[in-house]
Amino acid sequence: MGRRVMAVLAAVLVGLIGVAAVLLYSSGADSRAVAGQRPQTVFVAQERVPSGTTAADAVAKGFMVPTQIAAKGVPAGALTRVDASNGKLVAVTDIAAGELVVASRFGTTPTGQKAIQVPTGQVAMSVALPDPARVGTFLTPGSRIVIYDTYPKDGQATAKTTRVLLDDVLVIAVGSKSLTPAATPTANADGQTQAATADVLVTVALPPDRAAKLAHGNQTGTLYAGLRGTDSKANLSQVISGDQQVTNK
Repeated sequence: MGRRVMAVLAAVLVGLIGVAAVLLYSSGADSRAVAGQRPQTVFVAQERVPSGTTAADAVAKGFMVPTQIAAKGVPAGALTRVDASNGKLVAVTDIAAGELVVASRFGTTPTGQKAIQVPTGQVAMSVALPDPARVGTFLTPGSRIVIYDTYPKDGQATAKTTRVLLDDVLVIAVGSKSLTPAATPTANADGQTQAATADVLVTVALPPDRAAKLAHGNQTGTLYAGLRGTDSKANLSQVISGDQQVTNK
């Protein structure tokens, strides 16, 4: 009799444990289901986000907007916030309209673009240099150039003076096109039409004091560049006036 009671009690206990396990599993499944349906904020591109656009600008301009979707539908690595920690990162490639944005689409440098390397203690400056002799087609990062400056003599627009502005300048980047409006054909003294010439955008590295000199010359005169030979040395004191007279300062 005692054994039968013990067997019945054991069976009841096992049954209760099974019921409890089922209830616990069901409760967990319900919790997981609820969590999966809970809305989570992600960013979706409303229109194309151009490569190089910062995350903060993309949001400010409405290129991408925060959208709430069920948590279970959020892909791994989705961009869920834009704040001070990632707002300055840029789109490494174009992001298509309608795309759910993932965080890896933003980084420090757009794909295909390489940040220029500015030598320590120097300043990078870009200037548009005329290229009538097609010298610009031979300019590459690492080239060294002489920069000439032609400016009005004594404030007279018709009288020009040319000098060597900078005798040894390191080129660190060369643009593919000018930033100035497209040039138009002109007529020379004989009335013959001359072909239009474009400018070459050249980025150079200079010590701060020489950079200030270049900035001033770019604003007050017309700059011209020449490739520098290995042993060549320009005469910084030489000045050529409008009548072709050569003087030394």
